[in-house]
Amino acid sequence: MSKRAVLEVIALDVEDAVAAQAGGADRLELVTEMAADGLTPSPATVAAIRAAVDIDLRVMLRLADGFAAGDVERLVRVAGELREAGAGQFVLGFLDADGGLDVAAVERVVGALGGCRWTFHRAIDRAADRDALRKQLADLPGLDTYLTAGSATGVDAGLATLLAEGARRGEPGYEQTLLVGGGLRLEHVRPLRDAGIDAFHIGGAARPSGWTGPVSTEAVAQWRKVLDGQ
Repeated sequence: MSKRAVLEVIALDVEDAVAAQAGGADRLELVTEMAADGLTPSPATVAAIRAAVDIDLRVMLRLADGFAAGDVERLVRVAGELREAGAGQFVLGFLDADGGLDVAAVERVVGALGGCRWTFHRAIDRAADRDALRKQLADLPGLDTYLTAGSATGVDAGLATLLAEGARRGEPGYEQTLLVGGGLRLEHVRPLRDAGIDAFHIGGAARPSGWTGPVSTEAVAQWRKVLDGQ
């Protein structure tokens, strides 16, 4: 196995954040409304979490279910409010009605981030052409990560795609970190790590009681142990 793997955990509130950090998470993705697959949390929540933990935070910029940008100017305002609340990293991704990259919306929102690092999220798994999307995004400032399961239905169906894309690391459009998440299970870790993939994202897997319950420090610690090859 290669270098220490990054473990990113979804957090909804301070309790989640503290538990995830205690379990060995390297980074948190901050969202709300998991019934809609994760929307933008409030600036107050972001500020409270930022004060409670010292690991990296990435904050979702997504105002409604689906992958259309919606009100882009509102997204820009919200991004500014979140930066004022302490957010320094973000998660976003917008598609048009045909499954292509919504270039104008992404460029407008990224322009409001002031060079902050950001992840293009699982909208890539719904894109009509993953490779074309990556090449369109290649030169945007701050993009350092793709969150993907390799398939809209999850890692089980997307594993071959993930392994193929991991093998292309360093090619134009493939310089960014591949952060694997979406139906990720512990048994997926070894083939992904053996292929050199070193970033993993969990949500429900950190919550033994489901989304109505909090992040479990013990569950996160189990993932940390497996990722570390113990």
